[in-house]
Formats: sequence, structure tokens, C-alpha cells
Amino acid sequence: MPSKCIALFSGGLDSIIACHLLKQQGIEVIALHFVLPFDHGIKSKLDIIISFANQLGARLIIQQDGEDFTDMLKNPSFGFGKHANPCIDCRIRRLKKTKEIMSAEGAQFIATGEVVGQRPMSQRRDSLNIIEKHAGLLGYLLRPLSAGLLKPTVAEQERLVNRELLLSIQGRGRKEQLAYAARFGLASFPPAGGCLLTKESAAAKVVDLKASCPDFTFSDIQLLSIGRHFRIMSTTRFIVARDEPENSLLEKFILPGDYRFDMVGALGPVGLGRGIAEDEESIQFCCRILARYCKARCDSHASVSVTHNNRSVVYSITPASPADCDSRKI
Repeated sequence: MPSKCIALFSGGLDSIIACHLLKQQGIEVIALHFVLPFDHGIKSKLDIIISFANQLGARLIIQQDGEDFTDMLKNPSFGFGKHANPCIDCRIRRLKKTKEIMSAEGAQFIATGEVVGQRPMSQRRDSLNIIEKHAGLLGYLLRPLSAGLLKPTVAEQERLVNRELLLSIQGRGRKEQLAYAARFGLASFPPAGGCLLTKESAAAKVVDLKASCPDFTFSDIQLLSIGRHFRIMSTTRFIVARDEPENSLLEKFILPGDYRFDMVGALGPVGLGRGIAEDEESIQFCCRILARYCKARCDSHASVSVTHNNRSVVYSITPASPADCDSRKI
């Protein structure tokens, strides 16, 4: 009976090669793909993930990140990277879940596509050791791309995996991985710069959220990738969709107590106001910002419908100037 492992599977080059290396040894690989809270409406991406798993002959499990992501983002034990990325805490959290799945599936170990020295926060040697220890996986976490540079795992010691057939890659370059993929005809997502939280624009939103709303919710995190964000008052956040797909998406995240903003008589975006607390000044400012991003932006007056608790009121306002918008944009 072949050995079995759970492999973290982003669909990126490294995770695909890690799975391929193990499949080449006859190991049963179950690919585990985590979906971040702010990855929305990406059926096409998941379809591609499925196709990548199929090319490897690996069964795929898709796991949605949940409410525990909120607590982690509020106070990560190992801090943030350059921006708002709690990479070490996130990795530990995911691996703990993976350990549960490993047990349920009867797998013997976990594999990842991590490469020593590739990412500055989570893939330093000391970080790799911290992650393995705090996830409760000492000896059971195999990194096939860098295995030759690391201590043998239990799977290697027990000859479930042939260590001699694994790689010894380190650093940020992808030359060796690209050559491997070309040799075996492996398709993957192109190398990227990490999740949304590694981006400066998203970091600004997280910093603002932590400062203005320390008790932010999972729904607040889900909104990080949608639209333009504005801080109107200390507790009031306003989000304006950028296009029609975001209009539909933003509508799904309007909660009881939120305010919905729609243009009247002009094509334009949907707006979501959170934390307004029936403040007329804030409501009208949000209306003015919304009008700035519609076809009536140059008109002297525009009309905006504001819906709150199933009651709608139409406001006649003057669209905000670019300077007004920039002054409140996060």
C-alpha cells in the first residue's frame, strides 16, 4: 500500500513541483488548497486549481479560511512582515488545520512547496523551524524542494519517501523550478508576490481598520479586496465598487445596519457605508463621493438613493471634487 501525504497546494510553481516529486515516487498525494477570506468570485481560478490537480493525478480538497483568520489578523503572535502580512501565524494556523485533515485521511505526513530563503518572513530557516514546532508537526513536515538542505523528516527516515530523489533548492530565484516544470510539462500559475496582505494598498486598509475599528469582523476582512475605501469619520468606512462585477459582489456583503448607496438617473457604482450611525453629514459626504465615480461627476447636481433598514431616502448633492475624495481615501 503506497504512503499517503497531504500537500498544501496553491497552484503556484513550487507547490506543483512538490506534489510532482512525491507522485513520481508512487506516493498518494492529496492536494489541499486554502481560499483566503478576500478571494471572491474566483470560480475560474478554482477551475484552474482543479485542472492543476488533475494534471498531477492528485485528489483535491478545497478549504475556505474562516473566522479564526480575524483573531489572527488582530494580534499575530509573530507579528507582521513588511506590510500587513502575518505570514508565520497564517502558516501555523493552516498547518494545524492540515494536521487534522492528515489524521482524518490516514496520511503519514504533510508536504509543502516552501523553499529555504525564498520568502523573507516565512521561509527563513529559523521561521521554517518555528512554523513546524508551533504547528505541532516536528518531523512530519516535508519540504521536497529544499529537503536536501534540511534535517530528514520521519517520512524520510522510515523510507516512506526516498530523500535522494528530492531537491536542494534555496533562495528567491526560480531557474531550477522553471527547468523542472519544462522537463515534465507542468502547468502552473506564474510566480506572484504573495497574498493581498503583502500589498501596500491592502496594508493601509488593515492599519486603518485596526485603528478605527479594533473589533473588526470577518466581514470587514472580506471587504479588503473590494472597491475603493474611504474613511469618512472616525467610525465610518465607505466602499465604492470599481465596476459592474464589484457592484454585484459588494451587494452580497451589505449587512443589517449598513447603508447602501445607489445613483439615481445615472449609471454608477454601488456604495456601502459601515459605522455611519445615522450621521447626516457622513451620509451626504458618502453620496458626494459616490457621484464622483459615475457619469454625472461633472454635473452641478446628482441624485443618490440611500437605503438603511429597508428605508430609502434620495439625496440631491454636488459630486465631490478629486481633492475631496483623495483626502478621505485609504
